Amino acid sequence: MTEGNLAEDEIQKTIKELFCSKKFTGEVHKVLSLLSVLNIFLSITAFLGNTLILVALHEEASLHPLSTSKLLYRNLAISDLCVGVILEPTAITYLLSVINEKWEICYYASVINHVAANLLCALSLYTVTAISVDRLLALLLRLRYRQVGTLKRTCLSVTVIWIMCVFGTSSYFWSHSFTSWWVLIGTGRCQFTSVFSYTKLFCTLRHNQIHIQHHGSLRQPSQATPLNIPRYRKAVTSALWVQVTMTFCYLPYGIVKILRPQIGLSSSLYLSIQFTANLVLFKNSSLNPLLYCWKIREVRQAVKDTIRQFFCAQN
Repeated sequence: MTEGNLAEDEIQKTIKELFCSKKFTGEVHKVLSLLSVLNIFLSITAFLGNTLILVALHEEASLHPLSTSKLLYRNLAISDLCVGVILEPTAITYLLSVINEKWEICYYASVINHVAANLLCALSLYTVTAISVDRLLALLLRLRYRQVGTLKRTCLSVTVIWIMCVFGTSSYFWSHSFTSWWVLIGTGRCQFTSVFSYTKLFCTLRHNQIHIQHHGSLRQPSQATPLNIPRYRKAVTSALWVQVTMTFCYLPYGIVKILRPQIGLSSSLYLSIQFTANLVLFKNSSLNPLLYCWKIREVRQAVKDTIRQFFCAQN
């Protein structure tokens, strides 16, 4: 047997030993029961919240600044909706199988949950990164952005994101090591791109604001109207909130994964993984819709109108 096959067998053994055995899960059934109830709640809120956001994005044509941004937010909402209708139920199945000691079901539910989590989290991460790049291009290119950032090109970018994420996560079935490296490199690349984009954005906005204070307006020969800095700053801040909360919710899980070899297999490690993984699920299922309604006024109003129309139709 080759060294690579030995490594893959070791990973599978670790999955069974840590996630699907009575040794590390037998004393935490009460905690797992609470996590099951939490996942049921998150599944419901994710379905309702992201469905409302998708309806709002469909009906609200005035979302700033172009349909490309709306398409990226819609893709993010779709991945979050999938968390609620696919990932959360598999997580519930896994937790219940552990509580009832159905180890064969536990193993398959754990694998499906792991693959689905990698796929949907990668989709969210790459989409949030694409939003940061989109905001930067919109500011730097100004009117030329309408020719460069077309809806067709944005659709192509979203399609590439899906293909790349599906390929990367499906590699789990033939190489766990490749998937781990793909997740690690992809996460680092996305974080670097987002940090660079937002740093460049705020530096440019700051420079433009100083220019306006000294010259009264920011108008270039190719522009028919001056740049509306408060409007751009609000759009960038909304996107930044999504990025910051994602980093905050993903970071604990990443730290636990990195420290796992030093910690060793134990009930404490098992619970740490479960709690931090549920924090990621909370971000990708229920928190994003709240952020959209809080930070994007047009979406908030569209959601209110949708809810009002629903209750009026019931009466």
